[in-house]
Amino acid sequence: MIRKLLDFGYKLLEKNKKLEKFKPVLNAVDGFFFGTAKTTISSPHCVDCIDIKRFMVTVIIALIPSLLSAVYFYGLRVIFLIIISYIFGGLSEVVFAIIRKREIEEGFLVTGLIFPLTLPPTVPWWVVAIGIIFGVIFGKEVFGGTGRNIFNPALVGRIFVTISFPKIMTISWYKPLVKGIAGFGKWKPDAITSATPLMLYKSEKTLTSLKELLFGFAPGCLGETFKIGIMIGGIFLVFTKVANWRIPLTYLLSVFFFSYFGHIFSPDKFAPPTFQLLTGGLLFGAFFMATDPVTSPFTNQGKFIVGIMLGFLTVIIRVFSGYVEGVMFAILLVNGFTPLIDYLVVERKYGRKYKIIKY
Repeated sequence: MIRKLLDFGYKLLEKNKKLEKFKPVLNAVDGFFFGTAKTTISSPHCVDCIDIKRFMVTVIIALIPSLLSAVYFYGLRVIFLIIISYIFGGLSEVVFAIIRKREIEEGFLVTGLIFPLTLPPTVPWWVVAIGIIFGVIFGKEVFGGTGRNIFNPALVGRIFVTISFPKIMTISWYKPLVKGIAGFGKWKPDAITSATPLMLYKSEKTLTSLKELLFGFAPGCLGETFKIGIMIGGIFLVFTKVANWRIPLTYLLSVFFFSYFGHIFSPDKFAPPTFQLLTGGLLFGAFFMATDPVTSPFTNQGKFIVGIMLGFLTVIIRVFSGYVEGVMFAILLVNGFTPLIDYLVVERKYGRKYKIIKY
């Protein structure tokens, strides 16, 4: 049925040249359901229809535990916010595809889901719309689209709304629903709290129990509370080789290392290392955003360097800045250094050989 509808659409475009500009939309649907029909001119030949769309679908599968837990803890409104993200972000993608007369780029399949999962559960729908439009345009399209962007588009949108609407993004949080079918039977929670575990520690030096952090019983952003689900999804990405293990492992070990010694010398400012690992968006960022194949280093040494930088910056921002969550700022800052890191690694490894060949 789908194949027949697509073929009918292609025939309709051939008959009416005015509709030709909408061909990227039809191609995107075709590629999603049936894979790519492109093959290499010479060997080695492509033996499967796996392309970027299928690559992104693997990430979406890994995000399912975080998505389901978000609905369970914060209600069916989560689905509505994700739909808003896909509608407004998707329209932005379509507009640029039509203007450039190019295919719709598949990276948005993941960006449109990750972005709302990084937001507070109390966020208004219009903030989601503004944030995803800004992230798609200024985080990706201004650089030329998927594969050319320097910064993670979801994080660009997240930081934009954080700075633009600080009260909405930081003051009020829902207490997670934890009884019965919880959010699967409610639109949203009723109880409001004003603090997340990181906020409580910074203001009152109160440590949330590790059990609450692991199982998502503590307030936080939509997809960042259920740590067990995040780890399951992250391990799945590493196992399928969609994400490289070097960045998340080095990132998490660096956070543990810096917070461990910081806590020894200044326990009033530096939270214990285990608490640091299980709070905020650290696990979510380490597995799903720091490993972005476009904005992360392509060299293995570069991945280790980036992991260390991310760990250091995350701890420093959490402790000394006015923002209790340092993950999104750390990842975006390091994104800007990624091309330089790769250049220096390659230059150090192959620079001398290159100069010999050149002369």
